[in-house]
Amino acid sequence: MADAPEYPRVAVNGREIAPATIAAETQHHPAATAHEARRAAAEALVIRQLLLDEADRLNIVANDLVDAEGRPLSEEEARIEALLACEVKTPRADEATARRYYQTHRARFRSPPMVEAEHILFAADPADAMAYGLATSDARGAIRHLQDRPETFAELARRHSACPSRDQGGKLGQITPGALVPEFEEVLCALEAWALHPVPVKTRFGLHVIRAGRRQEARDLPFEAVSRRIIEYLEEASWRRAMAQYVGLLAGHAELEGVSIAGASGSLVQ
Repeated sequence: MADAPEYPRVAVNGREIAPATIAAETQHHPAATAHEARRAAAEALVIRQLLLDEADRLNIVANDLVDAEGRPLSEEEARIEALLACEVKTPRADEATARRYYQTHRARFRSPPMVEAEHILFAADPADAMAYGLATSDARGAIRHLQDRPETFAELARRHSACPSRDQGGKLGQITPGALVPEFEEVLCALEAWALHPVPVKTRFGLHVIRAGRRQEARDLPFEAVSRRIIEYLEEASWRRAMAQYVGLLAGHAELEGVSIAGASGSLVQ
């Protein structure tokens, strides 16, 4: 068995944060590698200690604070919340600021295009040549039938489709980009309303007979519909910037080992 990797000592002003404490914290910081998760955990614990030290320096006391779900905060969490409420101030975003953001980023505030979809799935494993050939033949036969009698789509779906949508006559409802496998979606989005695709569409699930329904193109959402979301986003972004600067200032006045806190030197400290 390979030896456990050795990590540098992590400390704030000479006080070490125990490796076991860092290891326990990593569960809250999912990452691509164990090293990245540990680094994120160590940084989070260092920031927490910097904030608690500052709360001590300012004699911050907090009681009876709760989180967003109404659960009581621990004493340390409450003191950190009280410290940030006193020290990290950000301006409120007004309607004029929100309107400027809306006008500058109009593409972000569009409803996605939607198209209604109906399909009949003839299930077959692509690796099974015989089964796939039979499914292809059945799907082509269904298309020929529907070209002559389009009103029977729901009946054929209920009789033949391997998809649970058969109970709704093959109806998948309104589809937005990214909701379906790419092969299916590419064909569906290219169809005119109420058009039947003339050949079966192959996916990993089998062969699909696809018909498009009503289409609704993307459209701009009015400012009034998104103003609250914009204001909340701007205020959250402002708070995050202020928080990063505040932590950077605290880190710049502390002696840290084993971690590097963004903003601990350079423009944020200035």
